[in-house]
Amino acid sequence: MFRFARAALLGLICCLASIAPSSASDYPNRPVRWLIGFAAGGPVDIVARIMSQWLSDHLGQQFVVENRAGSGGNIAAAAAINSPADGYTLLFVAPNNAISTSLYKKLPYDFLRDTTPVASIMQLTNMLVVSNAMPVKTVQEFIDYCKANPGKIAYASSGNGTSVHMSAELFKAMTKCDMQHVPYRGSAIAFPDIISNKVQLIFDNLPSALEQSRGGSVRALGVTSPQRWPGVPDVPAIAETVPGFEAVGFYGISAPKGTPPEVIDTLNKAVGEALKDPKLVARLAEVGGIPKPMTPAEFGRLVTDETEKWRKVVEFAGVSVD
Repeated sequence: MFRFARAALLGLICCLASIAPSSASDYPNRPVRWLIGFAAGGPVDIVARIMSQWLSDHLGQQFVVENRAGSGGNIAAAAAINSPADGYTLLFVAPNNAISTSLYKKLPYDFLRDTTPVASIMQLTNMLVVSNAMPVKTVQEFIDYCKANPGKIAYASSGNGTSVHMSAELFKAMTKCDMQHVPYRGSAIAFPDIISNKVQLIFDNLPSALEQSRGGSVRALGVTSPQRWPGVPDVPAIAETVPGFEAVGFYGISAPKGTPPEVIDTLNKAVGEALKDPKLVARLAEVGGIPKPMTPAEFGRLVTDETEKWRKVVEFAGVSVD
């Protein structure tokens, strides 16, 4: 009986060993979830799906995009942070993660403390567009008009705490323009009101702003990058009129704190290789993006610097979300 029990026990141990998690050295050996804090169809989602397909094709496991929209991307961030730190749940990082740290007063996590930077993917500018009814054609004319009509100009955003919102607040801080904020549940919903001049402007993500301006529905005045953006060289940088103005969106990947270094290294190298692929780079360019590969440490410093930058803007604007 004892020999039989010992044999059974050994068999059970062998069985458990065969299904035990494998080491980080053979990562990935099963599908990877990539949490996105916004709904399908927007720039963040499009970029994530472009990159996830490349990673799936080249790392031999499916990278599955999972949209967890809501609360300015904080639902997705919290879900990722509370997942096992094994590399099988990742978070798509964007400016909202840097902004939320100071904008939201009751976050259940500390983003910089509770995440590990993995890789930078790309940068994307916003574009200032105004209603065609506005009697301005340049950034300087717009500033002059705002100052001549304090409190009478309203700007739309895609929601509180988005880069669209905070780009306008940074502009207000640096130009002393008095404008009113009208948040919408996405920029697509805002454009009919801009076109009809119910609100006068928006600092929208380049893809949708460019589509509307090229169609003649609104007038483009400037981009929020420090220099003219390669995809739209005919549109001035706002910094040409407002020196030092910069609001460039960054996109990348983070993982829960404690994710094995071997996993971080594998993912960072894979993203770096992806950003050398002409086909993938061309697809990013279609949505206005510029590839921006970085080491994990470099990406971590970028997120930290952006968090501090937007903290100052949030404090100036006096906005907060409970």
